[in-house]
Amino acid sequence: MSFEQLRRQYTMGGLHESDLDADPIAQFHQWMKAALENSPADWVEPYAMTLSTADPTGRVSSRIVLLRGADHGGFAFYTNYDSDKGQQLRANPQASLTFYWGYLERQVRIEGTVSRLERSRADAYFHNRPRGSQLSAAISPQSQPIGNRESLEQAVRELDTQLEGAEVPLPDNWGGYLLAPSRLEFWQGRENRLHDRLVYERVTDGWILRRLAP
Repeated sequence: MSFEQLRRQYTMGGLHESDLDADPIAQFHQWMKAALENSPADWVEPYAMTLSTADPTGRVSSRIVLLRGADHGGFAFYTNYDSDKGQQLRANPQASLTFYWGYLERQVRIEGTVSRLERSRADAYFHNRPRGSQLSAAISPQSQPIGNRESLEQAVRELDTQLEGAEVPLPDNWGGYLLAPSRLEFWQGRENRLHDRLVYERVTDGWILRRLAP
């Protein structure tokens, strides 16, 4: 396979400053709505995003997580605090998010500072998840080496039996994060790689909008 020869033209449309809402969060919701409404298959998760974090040495890690909230406070997601991403965020609370909707030829990049969500909000979300997901989160030493899969499945069965149908307690090391954005870039693919890139950057009294070269 020759990766150098793999390419396609982006022809679905352009992006002008006048197309965008003055509020980047409102603009994000417009694009997310379009991504959800135009999703090409049931298995596509338009709310899946790449979360990139870095440890104190500068080593960067990226993984896919699911967006679980977006408002003027920030963008929310949930995880194990002792996972790799949790440890990196504890040491360096700066992160970025990337959404890519290839079927719309669009991408959104978001950068900002991350903090933990309130425990009450994490508890409400945790107990809104399917019980199986709650049990899995409760027993998993996320990102740690394990001997085999069977040990995880056995731990889930044992905890379920132990609880006898009672509510699964929210683990102390599990909860939510909120990324408060300082920069949001909206990217629309264009022909001949002359893409449109419009960036909101936070200033003291709100946001400024700039166009970047592709």
